[in-house]
Amino acid sequence: MHLDIASLRAAYLNRALTPVQLMRTLATRIHAEDDHHIWIHRLSLEEMLAYAEKLEAQDPASLPLYGIPFAIKDNIDLAGCPTTAACPAYAYTPAQHATVVAKLIAAGAIPVGKTNMDQFATGLVGTRSPYGACKNSIDPEYISGGSSSGSAVAVALGLVSFSLGTDTAGSGRIPAAFNNLVGVKPTCGLLSTQGMIPACRSLDCMSIFALNTDDAEAVLQVAQGQDTLDPYSRATPASACSTFPPAFHFGVPMPQQCAFFGNSETPRLFTQAIASLEALGGTKVEIDFSVFLETARLLYEGAIVAERYAAIRPFIEQQPHSLHPVTRRIIEGARQFSAADAYDTLYRLQANRASAADTWQQVDVLVTPTAGTIFTIAEVEEDPVNTNSQLGYYTNFMNLLDLSAIAVPAGFQHNGLPFGITLCAPAFHDHALLQLAKRWEHLS
Repeated sequence: MHLDIASLRAAYLNRALTPVQLMRTLATRIHAEDDHHIWIHRLSLEEMLAYAEKLEAQDPASLPLYGIPFAIKDNIDLAGCPTTAACPAYAYTPAQHATVVAKLIAAGAIPVGKTNMDQFATGLVGTRSPYGACKNSIDPEYISGGSSSGSAVAVALGLVSFSLGTDTAGSGRIPAAFNNLVGVKPTCGLLSTQGMIPACRSLDCMSIFALNTDDAEAVLQVAQGQDTLDPYSRATPASACSTFPPAFHFGVPMPQQCAFFGNSETPRLFTQAIASLEALGGTKVEIDFSVFLETARLLYEGAIVAERYAAIRPFIEQQPHSLHPVTRRIIEGARQFSAADAYDTLYRLQANRASAADTWQQVDVLVTPTAGTIFTIAEVEEDPVNTNSQLGYYTNFMNLLDLSAIAVPAGFQHNGLPFGITLCAPAFHDHALLQLAKRWEHLS
């Protein structure tokens, strides 16, 4: 059974399938042995059927996501289901859906469960969870990527059509690359974060994992929109860019600024990706990537990490031993910074934003590897901080610089593990990036 939205929609429209039939089939898969450590909470068959049965009285053509199953990262609220952020002691049961979840359900989508994650969305690896290290969908010896680990693997293994993740430092892109998916990291504020446990409230966004760009676009169309309940929500301006020109300029880091961390295959795959973009009508422009790298370092090496502390301050001060050891070490590191340090960091960030803005006078879009390499679970457990830092090389700067991005598959290594690239542009270029990603997908 193909779970892409177009296939399911066709089956519903010609009456070859009903939502109830789909849920009965999927429930067997979802409730099978969770060898990959995907789930924190799975809805029962009866709970899934309650959503499905409501749809069967409606015309499949009347709802854009009619009968489409989806999973939810467990720092996003689904009414009546516990939200844990992968910390059992923190758990609570919300009475209301997060705004985006409510929109998706109103559009016909059916939630099936809450997914595993790096605790409090602090990590890019998918291993920092008391519910087990989430395993890669292609080779379980390798990491899934994080923090939206289970959300990506659930889509990749055919358990749902799409899923919700979050993204502060790369959590909506790294798992997409490692599981051969499309990952949309929208402009901050484009999707409401109401009903989402914050990591860094001023930098967080909700993200989307999908099987292809058409599915990602369909979900984004439903999920987006300003929300008065979210003070960081933003309306899309009339000047938002909806498409890039057929002949476009794309920036890539200078060769000496690219990092692949000892991987001998990913440089070749990135070179091939550049050639494919040129075949689409793109002109490559090598840019000085240093300001992006400097900005990336601010996320954990500067006082910005204190925002993670602020997000869970009462909890970490009252129950520090309830946190995963690596998560606790990172977040408690914020105690060394003063308010003056925070302002110094913000001044540096503002200067970097001004410097980075010059890039967009040269190029329409910036293209990087999503990650230079991938690690085994054992390698991450042996060196959890350095491996995580290497994964953030191409991702940590994006929300700090207010960029929009989409991660797309870009081939495979000889061991079968996928490689991906990320296309990014200034805020509110989300739909332009999707259109370019569609062109890329059709070329591939």
